[in-house]
Amino acid sequence: MTQPEHVVLVDPADREIGTAEKLAVHRDGRLHRAVSVFLFDDRGRWLLQRRADGKYHSPGLWSNTACTHPRPGETPDAAAHRRLDEEMGVRCALRPAFARVYRAELVGPERLVEHELDHVFVGRFEGTPAPAAAEVSSWAWADAHVLRADLGGRPERYTPWFRLFRDEVEQAARGFGAA
Repeated sequence: MTQPEHVVLVDPADREIGTAEKLAVHRDGRLHRAVSVFLFDDRGRWLLQRRADGKYHSPGLWSNTACTHPRPGETPDAAAHRRLDEEMGVRCALRPAFARVYRAELVGPERLVEHELDHVFVGRFEGTPAPAAAEVSSWAWADAHVLRADLGGRPERYTPWFRLFRDEVEQAARGFGAA
């Protein structure tokens, strides 16, 4: 039998205060550490993924390249690289962009809550990802202007954290010539 996955509980200053089972934390909305990765190509396009239909929250929604929760004892940087490889089959250099707390109630019958201190990483990638089917149903390179227009007209197609972070990520990515 597989052990339930645990996440790191934190205070708003990102100080660890314990661990708890991931699904329980998403049910009761306790603040925990997370990681989001956003990749761009040399043309400034965003590498997006559509979350697999079997995901327990936000299935079928478009989102950033990869995201996860650091495991107890794992740094955000290590978690970002691990999950980028696990979800998208991609290995590349990543740079920390920013970290911030957000809270979003997720659509669905279970009434789950994302309350995360999210460490956001950006990077460049040229190539074709090899996503894991259990994690990603499809992927696309998105032009920044097309993406902005689609988010404005059809925000329900995207995960809440992607909608919240898009502008901030675009600013961070400009710092190294992407977006």
